[in-house]
Amino acid sequence: MRVFKTALFAKSARKDGITDKDLCVAIEEVMKGQYDADLGGGVYKKRLNKNMHRSIILAKAGKRWVYEYLFAKNERANIDNDEEQGYKMLAKSYAALTDTQLNQLIAHKKLLEICNDCKED
Repeated sequence: MRVFKTALFAKSARKDGITDKDLCVAIEEVMKGQYDADLGGGVYKKRLNKNMHRSIILAKAGKRWVYEYLFAKNERANIDNDEEQGYKMLAKSYAALTDTQLNQLIAHKKLLEICNDCKED
């Protein structure tokens, strides 16, 4: 299992004091079924930071997880239907990535790997 965050997510998480360790623990919880919502199509919503924030996580068969979007609960109630559909399409795109394409995203710092087999990198 590999866990990533997008560059934009990383910036938001850093600003809000959410660590990579927090994110890896949250993925372990999601894998145990502890999430706010399974939106279908490999898209999950998970609470973070003592319930102050919500994250949108994209998954590929429990082997590759990508933290895509972070928002504060007090600033926004939820994502809208169009955003949800967009995340489902993005999840499909991530799922279709070859290892070479994934490595290119990492090399260009579009994706940052934060844990591999639940171990922080």
